[in-house]
Amino acid sequence: MTSIEPITLTGKFVTLEPLAQEHHNGLVDAARDGDLWKLWYTSVPTPEGMAAEIDRRLSLQEAGSMLPFATRSNATGKIIGMTTYMNIDAATPRVEIGSTWNAASVHGTGTNPDSKLLLLRHAFETLGCPAVEFRTHWLNHQSREAIARLGAKQDGVLRNHSRTKDGVLRDTVVFSILEHEWPAVRNGLEYRLAKYGA
Repeated sequence: MTSIEPITLTGKFVTLEPLAQEHHNGLVDAARDGDLWKLWYTSVPTPEGMAAEIDRRLSLQEAGSMLPFATRSNATGKIIGMTTYMNIDAATPRVEIGSTWNAASVHGTGTNPDSKLLLLRHAFETLGCPAVEFRTHWLNHQSREAIARLGAKQDGVLRNHSRTKDGVLRDTVVFSILEHEWPAVRNGLEYRLAKYGA
């Protein structure tokens, strides 16, 4: 297997860059675009907490369990959000794509499917993962629908799985895409991206 190391991935609409503290101000601006940290079913960092969140993700990268990215718009050059490979199992290898958020103004513009295409292609075609996982809050219907639209299958629900930032227990929905499903998923993503134009 190829080592899961920081890498820059460039797509049609976005470039995923290895996360660094230099992304801080751009990420604060992106989070303020829609006041995303106020959405109860997500875990977007507050502007004041952004530096600590970057440090947290980088410490998990150092420990080998996460590979975090900052998402940059190819059209504007602005940082629009974050995403990660997380819960990395290098021996299998297997990754979860998660801890993802994007500025409200880019929702529905093709940036998210482009980001998923980049991460999935790298996971299946470079890292050699037999499966890629997604997890989300049971009540985050927007996220569940988006994951299902990718072509991921629901594996199950982990009841009372973890606590949200306000201490409430959440049920976590687990999805996955298997390597033999990847060609169809890739075709679907490429078809969706083509509809957004150049």
